[in-house]
Amino acid sequence: MLDPFDDIYFMKRALQEAEIAFDKGEIPVGAVIVLKNQMIARAHNLTETLNDVTAHAEMQAFTAAANFLGGKYLKDCILYVTLEPCQMCAGASYWTQIGKIVYGASDPQRGFVNLNTQLHPKTTVVSGVLAEECSQLMKRFFIQKRNLN
Repeated sequence: MLDPFDDIYFMKRALQEAEIAFDKGEIPVGAVIVLKNQMIARAHNLTETLNDVTAHAEMQAFTAAANFLGGKYLKDCILYVTLEPCQMCAGASYWTQIGKIVYGASDPQRGFVNLNTQLHPKTTVVSGVLAEECSQLMKRFFIQKRNLN
């Protein structure tokens, strides 16, 4: 039997968050954190809105999940994010001890993979889930941004 709550299902929820960011003029990255098939946090980039370079979707989601759980460790949780986490977010994920990271589009220039950012040893990673959809949203955002300037 198919699990209705699979990586694609939750990545679609992260994409919904990315669309909200897009509509706000934020770089369209969305994230959700899941515990036992329940979304406990959802967030999107707020760097422009908050005038805060650290207000990435993942950072917002980590804070919301920790508040929901009443503790800073997310060992049994899964982070779904539309773009490969940057060095800062990957570093923060290390401290949360998140169990799994699932991301959509790769970020060869700023992503943690090419920058060799260390994740927590128990964190597993799945890449490329709905990568095309995640990438297209990002491309659409930057094309629109260039055309407005």
